[in-house]
Amino acid sequence: MQKVKVWDLATRLYHWVQAIVFSGLVITGFNGQGPHIQLGLILFTLLIWRVIWGFIGSESSQFRAFLKNPKTIVQYVFGKTISYVGHNPLGALMVVTMLGLLFLQCVTGMLLAGIFDGLESVGFVIPESLYDVAGTFHIVLADILPMIIALHVGAIIVYKLGGKSLVMAMFTGHQRLNRDAHAPILSSNVKALLVLIFSILVTMAIVAISMV
Repeated sequence: MQKVKVWDLATRLYHWVQAIVFSGLVITGFNGQGPHIQLGLILFTLLIWRVIWGFIGSESSQFRAFLKNPKTIVQYVFGKTISYVGHNPLGALMVVTMLGLLFLQCVTGMLLAGIFDGLESVGFVIPESLYDVAGTFHIVLADILPMIIALHVGAIIVYKLGGKSLVMAMFTGHQRLNRDAHAPILSSNVKALLVLIFSILVTMAIVAISMV
């Protein structure tokens, strides 16, 4: 076995900051107090950053590198596939599921908070019925997302019991792999910072439009 650098700094920071922000959102959402909207905007920015990084970032962080077809996922579940660099097929499915649901939760929350109301100034009118749908989705996802996170944590514990520390890998960026494993190409921190700045500007632009 060899220790290989598989996770860049951007991916690791995203993971842990998202965990902290999501925890804050759960707390402020259920008790109705605190900077819930502000935390939602931070999470929205992080999601933009991660999605863009999933196309132009490090090899191990790109969607095309770790998304697998259903057949491969089933084979992995039954132990019929080899080990993977970075996300395994089940982990990849969890990542995409959480990204999609978190993004939907952010968008519905922003809609309910009136952040998209400014779009009327550019001729885009949001129908009232969409607010009702958004409200329903936001409430339902508020119950579903913690359960999915709990499932994610449970999977991490199972892997830990099996001798594979996914948490430590997300801290250090290193993963123990077979000697013949291919080390992924990692992108620079400067590139990640530029993508983060762009993501922040996108969020700021949306907020600025809402104030028109």
